[in-house]
Amino acid sequence: MNVLEIGPGMGALSEYLIAKEGLNLKFLDVDQESIDFLKVKYPEHADNILYGDFLRIKMEPIMGSEPFCVVGNFPYNISSQILFKCLEYRNQIPEIMGMFQKEVAVRLAEKPGSKEYGILSVFLQAFYDIHYCFTVDEHVFIPPPKVKSGVIRCTRNDREKLDCDEKLFFQVVKMSFNQRRKTLTNSIKQLLHSNKLPEKFMTERPEQLSVDDFIELTNIVAGFQPEKI
Repeated sequence: MNVLEIGPGMGALSEYLIAKEGLNLKFLDVDQESIDFLKVKYPEHADNILYGDFLRIKMEPIMGSEPFCVVGNFPYNISSQILFKCLEYRNQIPEIMGMFQKEVAVRLAEKPGSKEYGILSVFLQAFYDIHYCFTVDEHVFIPPPKVKSGVIRCTRNDREKLDCDEKLFFQVVKMSFNQRRKTLTNSIKQLLHSNKLPEKFMTERPEQLSVDDFIELTNIVAGFQPEKI
């Protein structure tokens, strides 16, 4: 199994991955000091301990065309961006296992009908089944952070592609949640071009819609768009 650890730092997680048999490991970090430390500590893995910014570099030179799993204690300030990057490679990444700020982890795994359910919930759940594994308390870290952490596992589902215009889908979801207190009729009014939504969606708010509902809504909205000349 090919595994990419993002942000290994001083190797708190890496040592357990290295101890596990059957893993083809690569480690990617933007901190040269961490890279140097890990290469000294694990010389047998030195060629696979790489300097680079996951958000900026292409994966092909590192992981080739083979499937690979992504793991990490992700930096909380860019954890959402890491997931968006993983979505770009969703057909190559069958599983993501990571630790996030608890609020983010809960949001990702949340189902429709909850106030935590949001944009990233929909985007990620469109292509992954998400399981909230456990909570990590502050006191296990040195120094302890001010927030709790949560670990989630994202497993690729069987949806190869969206049954709608993907670019429009992302636009509809973003516009809906950017004004989440409004009904869909008002939050995506700009996309309706004076048309009315079906009764099913007319008075709904975004947190009430599943991924399939958003796909259906996107196809309805697509029919309202003026033809390009």
